[in-house]
Amino acid sequence: MKHKNIKILLVDDEPDILEIIGYNLSAEGYQVITAENGLKAIKKAKKERPHLIILDVMMPEMDGIEACEQIRKIPELSNTIITFLTARGEDYSQMAGFDAGADDYITKPIKPKVLTSKVKALLRRLKEDESSEGIFEIGELVINREEYKISHHGVEIVLPKKEFELLALLATKPNKVFKREEILDKVWGNEVVVGGRTIDVHIRKLREKIGDDCFKTVKGVGYKFVD
Repeated sequence: MKHKNIKILLVDDEPDILEIIGYNLSAEGYQVITAENGLKAIKKAKKERPHLIILDVMMPEMDGIEACEQIRKIPELSNTIITFLTARGEDYSQMAGFDAGADDYITKPIKPKVLTSKVKALLRRLKEDESSEGIFEIGELVINREEYKISHHGVEIVLPKKEFELLALLATKPNKVFKREEILDKVWGNEVVVGGRTIDVHIRKLREKIGDDCFKTVKGVGYKFVD
C-alpha cells in the first residue's frame, strides 16, 4: 500500500505538536487528519476510517484513554492501529493505554525521524493483513483472518487488533509454547519498542473474553494456546 493511500489521524490538544508531527508525516506522503480532543477524534475516525491513529492521552473534553476505548467499540475501525503519543511515561499510564486497546505507546518529545520510523514499522502490518487470509477452527473457537472476527461457542467476540493477532498466532499451533521474544517479533514487530508487560496485559484480556483455560503460562518462557 502506497503512502498516499494511507490515512493517519493525529490527535493532540497542542497546536505545535499537530503542526510539527503533521508536517513530517505529510512530507512522507501520508494523508494526515487532525483533531484537538478525544470527542473530535471519534467523529473524524468514524468519517475518515484512518489506518493509524496517533493519540495523545491528556486532552480536554475527553482524554485519549476514553477515546481509544470508544473507538475500539466501532466495528468498522476494528483493524485501525492505535498508538499513544504522550509526555507521560509512568507504567500505570502505559498499562491503562494497553487495557484500552492501544497497539503501542510512544513518549514525547520524540525526534521526527524516529517517529516516522515507528509509524512505518506499525504500518508494515497493513501489508501483512492484506495477505492474511483464511478461516480456521480450533475446538469451539473459529478465527476469521479475512474479517478479523472470532467466535467462541457460537458467540461472536470483537477483539482489538493486537489481541486478535496474538490469539491467531498462538492458536495456529495449539500446545506449542511461543517464547516471549517470538511473540513480540511476530505480533508487534522487532522495530516497535513496547513494555515488557505488554504481552501479559493482552493475555489477561484474552483470558477474560475467551476463558482462562485456553491459555497456559510457561514461566520464564512464554505462552501457549491449549485446545
